[in-house]
Amino acid sequence: MSTVLALETSCDESAAAIVSGRRVLAGAVASQMEEHARWGGVVPEIASRRHVEALPALIAQVLEQSGLAMADLDAIAATVAPGLAGALLVGSVTARTLARLHGKPFLGVHHLEGHLCSVHLGEPLPEGPYLVLLVSGGHTELVKVEAPGSYLRLGRSRDDAAGECFDKVARLLGLGYPGGPAIEAAALDGDPGRFRFPKGRVSLPQGGFHPYDFSFSGLKTAVLRQVQTLSRQAGSLPVADLAASFEEVVAEVLVERSCRCAVEAGLQTIVLVGGVAANRRLRRHMSEATAARGLGWRVAPLAYCTDNAAMVGLAAIERFDAGGRSGIALGVAARLPLEQAGTLYAPQPPF
Repeated sequence: MSTVLALETSCDESAAAIVSGRRVLAGAVASQMEEHARWGGVVPEIASRRHVEALPALIAQVLEQSGLAMADLDAIAATVAPGLAGALLVGSVTARTLARLHGKPFLGVHHLEGHLCSVHLGEPLPEGPYLVLLVSGGHTELVKVEAPGSYLRLGRSRDDAAGECFDKVARLLGLGYPGGPAIEAAALDGDPGRFRFPKGRVSLPQGGFHPYDFSFSGLKTAVLRQVQTLSRQAGSLPVADLAASFEEVVAEVLVERSCRCAVEAGLQTIVLVGGVAANRRLRRHMSEATAARGLGWRVAPLAYCTDNAAMVGLAAIERFDAGGRSGIALGVAARLPLEQAGTLYAPQPPF
């Protein structure tokens, strides 16, 4: 049973965890949320600085919590792609330095593979092949998982990710950052049927629409126009109704296309992961829709939906136990398709 120290610094959460098998022995997160909220979104330079400041204490904390020393670890891992390049570099350099100092193997982890593995931190485990709806601040993708490390993307957002759209609409409504929790709280007392916003579709060159891809830029624009119209007419906004109507259409489109994709691909289970997977309306719609179609569904434990180091550690363990090792010269990349996650363990680093 391998034991790994994992670091996650892909965006605005500094995180460290020690994972052994499928057990999280210790985990710690230093959130930058309040600082970035002042600017209405993540400021990359600030994020990188805070990672530098936070990681030493986080690493010391998880070692103390777990009762382990560096000598007890089998490997050290860090997220290396995709994400904010400067932020990724902080975690990667820290992990590689520790690996060299203590003579441990290093594993560079794909952030999205971490999210895919997050469902394995709960029970029961999904049996492959299955479809994953990965929906977060930076990504909205439908991924067929055949087995660990074997992925096929069947759908994606062509513009804004769903979580990004939540942030932008929250700003339009004068709500806080991050937008997901702010809109969910505002929508509790709202009427989800008062405003009918569009379910953006992606046109195909030969005509018709892509059955599984998403587009959220038109939805964002529709909310903006509705806000402008209401502001001119009434001077005040029915924020709760706007939030509920927006949240409703996002949940509907995510679930409808996920279910269609699963049925047409012959997959019996849908797995929901990523920060937006914490949304209760989305979970409710997914539960109802899969039951109506005779599908099963799983969701990552709530504590591991948003960015965290435990999921990175589990992804690293699966690669490590299969013989994967990353070169100590491996760098970081702001973008890397999930299908290329295996190149992080190739003899010649991809970057």
